[in-house]
Amino acid sequence: MSDRFNADMLLDCYRQGVFPMADSREDMNLFLISPEIRGVLPLDGFHVPRRLRKTVRKDPYRVTIDQAFSRVMEGCAEDTPDRPTTWINVPIQNLYSSLHKRGYAHSVECWDEDGELVGGLYGVSLGAAFFGESMFSRATDASKIALVHLVARLIAGGYELLDAQFHNPHLEQFGLIEMKKADFMARLQSALSHEGDFYSSGTTGEDRLSGEGCLHLITQTS
Repeated sequence: MSDRFNADMLLDCYRQGVFPMADSREDMNLFLISPEIRGVLPLDGFHVPRRLRKTVRKDPYRVTIDQAFSRVMEGCAEDTPDRPTTWINVPIQNLYSSLHKRGYAHSVECWDEDGELVGGLYGVSLGAAFFGESMFSRATDASKIALVHLVARLIAGGYELLDAQFHNPHLEQFGLIEMKKADFMARLQSALSHEGDFYSSGTTGEDRLSGEGCLHLITQTS
């Protein structure tokens, strides 16, 4: 893809149901994907497994919003024993950092009691749609707790669509559904015609929603 591919073009891609990836972290090229089958996490049917509910209620981590976007991206890009390579290369990091500075890309972070970043996720917000990009975890359930906080925030903000891009066995426990491209595009166009408020439950900084508050919002909607 051309070096002239920029943040505005990336936003247009999302509006068309398309997103970029790279073959590996070392490959500086990008390519665009529009899956025939799309993975979606239903905001009105998001399932929190019983064991995770107990953990979420204990608030084991301090959860923040948009406090360490670049570090979350770096965490998602890192090689791990169960994920020896990732698709997040330098051009992708630069593009999404630009979107973050413009208010379109957001992160959720989990910190342990020593102030260490132990998990998080990031994605793109357009209209009433949120496109989940990647997550990482260095401590038990950290990325899952970040996801619960994200879903509660999207529900509170009036979002209609949480795109997970692909089928992912890890996300099945949360009620992941699959839909054909045409059905996804119809859902996307509807969501883009409305405006979600990512900061309705608090702006940048520590998440005002406790674990219990997140579960209450999710349960009310499910």
